[in-house]
Amino acid sequence: MPAATGILIIANVLVFLAQQVFDPVLIETFGLTIDPENPIEQLLSAPWQIVTYSFLHGNGLHIALNLFALWMFGADVERIWGPRRMLAAYFAAVVSGAIAQIVAVSISGEPGGPVIGASGGVFGLLLCFGMLFPQRRIMLLFPPIPMQARTFVIVYAALELFLGVTGTAEGVAHFAHLGGLVGGWLVFRYGASLSANR
Repeated sequence: MPAATGILIIANVLVFLAQQVFDPVLIETFGLTIDPENPIEQLLSAPWQIVTYSFLHGNGLHIALNLFALWMFGADVERIWGPRRMLAAYFAAVVSGAIAQIVAVSISGEPGGPVIGASGGVFGLLLCFGMLFPQRRIMLLFPPIPMQARTFVIVYAALELFLGVTGTAEGVAHFAHLGGLVGGWLVFRYGASLSANR
């Protein structure tokens, strides 16, 4: 496994283990808390949350799915780009995912609970994977349908947009996922200087 991908996975696992001892304090302090009436003030009061939320997870299934996807997409992206550009894509997606969720909550006026999970970063790497390996076949878990990587990205993005706009699948930060796609695209488009072979 490439080094940066492995470090991200280990860091997420260690934080999840810490959560078993220190929650709910960790989620209250490091999860992304959004005040729909004063989002900027809330963000300025705890700016670290736009990154730290990505290391927290709700349960074992949540972290298992995110880390499986991180390994599946991040490892191949890192092999092509090297660790610097892969990490830039991941954390750009984490931040853009947080910003997108803040905007969405501010518009809807419904705060919900703190946003947690690595999904924003994973979605950024998914987009980069789909751009780098558009013809590669991916097998969906549910249902088990094979499709090309670029098709998978388009279908998943459309599904997230539909679920986010309609408000179905509550408890999932769909706009953080969509925002993550934006961060990944920005590094794909403009981050060539970060690649190991440049």
